[in-house]
Amino acid sequence: MHANDANRHKHMNIDLKNLTIQKAHEALQKGEFTSMQLTQAYLDEIKKRNPTINAYLEVFADALDQAKKADAIIAEAINGKQDFPLLCGIPCGIKDNILIQGHIASASSKILENYHATYDATVIANLKAEGAVFLGRLNMDEFAMGGSTENSAYGPTKNPHDESRVAGGSSGGSAAAVAMQGALFTLGSDTGGSIRQPASFCGVVGLKPTYGAVSRYGVMAMGSSLDQIGPITNTVTDAEIVFNAIKGQDIKDGTTIDEKTYLSASSNSKLRTPNSKPVIGIPRDFLKGDGIDPAVLKAFNESIESFKKKGYEIKDISLPNISYSLMVYYVLMPAEVSSNMARFDGVKYGLHKDGANVVEDYFETRRAGFGREVIRRILLGTYVLSSGYYDAYYNRANAVRQMITNDFLIAFESVDIIATPTAPSPAFKIGEKTADPVAMYLEDIFTVTANLTGLPALSVPCGSVEKEGKQLPIGLQITARHGDESALFVVGKDFLNEK
Repeated sequence: MHANDANRHKHMNIDLKNLTIQKAHEALQKGEFTSMQLTQAYLDEIKKRNPTINAYLEVFADALDQAKKADAIIAEAINGKQDFPLLCGIPCGIKDNILIQGHIASASSKILENYHATYDATVIANLKAEGAVFLGRLNMDEFAMGGSTENSAYGPTKNPHDESRVAGGSSGGSAAAVAMQGALFTLGSDTGGSIRQPASFCGVVGLKPTYGAVSRYGVMAMGSSLDQIGPITNTVTDAEIVFNAIKGQDIKDGTTIDEKTYLSASSNSKLRTPNSKPVIGIPRDFLKGDGIDPAVLKAFNESIESFKKKGYEIKDISLPNISYSLMVYYVLMPAEVSSNMARFDGVKYGLHKDGANVVEDYFETRRAGFGREVIRRILLGTYVLSSGYYDAYYNRANAVRQMITNDFLIAFESVDIIATPTAPSPAFKIGEKTADPVAMYLEDIFTVTANLTGLPALSVPCGSVEKEGKQLPIGLQITARHGDESALFVVGKDFLNEK
């Protein structure tokens, strides 16, 4: 197709608001629009909304060239009467801590402001193999540390539903991009809720897969035993499509698992028998905390009623040690941050500042390159790992982590899904919690358990609340057994009435 043709169709009326990957795939197949036209439609939307939302840090100059290549693959497949991959020609955005060869990957930090990735992360290689189109890199909390994207060195991302509020974090740019129709899907990373909480705030779908289901090779590590890469999408079906494209064992990441490892664990699920609905467990005691917004509880209770109407059995369950999860997380995560951040020394890559000697170089570089939250977590983690405190904090937290995991495994003997709200409140105001780190950390109360236990969890929109004349989305979180993402997809689609 000539550039003139592309321009002629530049403002083709593609309904981005109701578009799904499946619908876009079918339209590309039927020739209703091309990948170049679809990509242009998203670029137009980004141009319109990104100046105020700040979801994209950079829009790639070669996005239309990528789309042109995808169109050639699609044309060849259609002429040969063959299928082409579901993600071929589909425009997406990528969180700024995931490496795309030749492009800057800054993790929204000054220390990596000019760092160009020298190779592709495995998830990127997988998406390239499918023929996906990369629109650009997305804003985030610096090195994924935060729950509001206010810790970005490049300014906060605003919530597309109300620009005075945060988009959530750390994958705030990834959630806002989907919510503002600035990409059909995005990738985020989730260490304590960083995909699910912004998905909840922005009214989209976010999946944190089972630990080890998706390779972390080429993704900047924050908490290596907690991090997972996952999709943010408009629908559960789209999340499933993207997950299937990026998952799998990777020789370059020793923590990835063979899918068969967990399938036996989920074989006792009610989902495996035809016509029986899965059993949903509710940890009622955990929902009695005073930090939960009444609107969130109301939306949660209505969601449970809707499950009952659909024929699901609802069971109250006990997770005796769940109240310790946030404390455990905020001991283990900074410890892992402290060791993962040690590589940013001003020698190997990224920023370098001269000091009086080599040691001073190191301090000057880190002082100039890291933001306050990163420094706070490095200090906290170094303290936790220091001699004399290692046993008192780190080892004890690991022991409690195992107890929390065991609670979930016991609960999964009698239920198939565990449901909670995703976040204790709808999106809060920009600046509201920056002075109080503990209030910010409490945002993770429902999400950290999936990272501590390695279980897969999905956030789906479940209603909204009106605040100051704006409708703010609320999310429902469902958690399943290890390796049982398919249960999340079945229940999530049913809940949202997806065909």
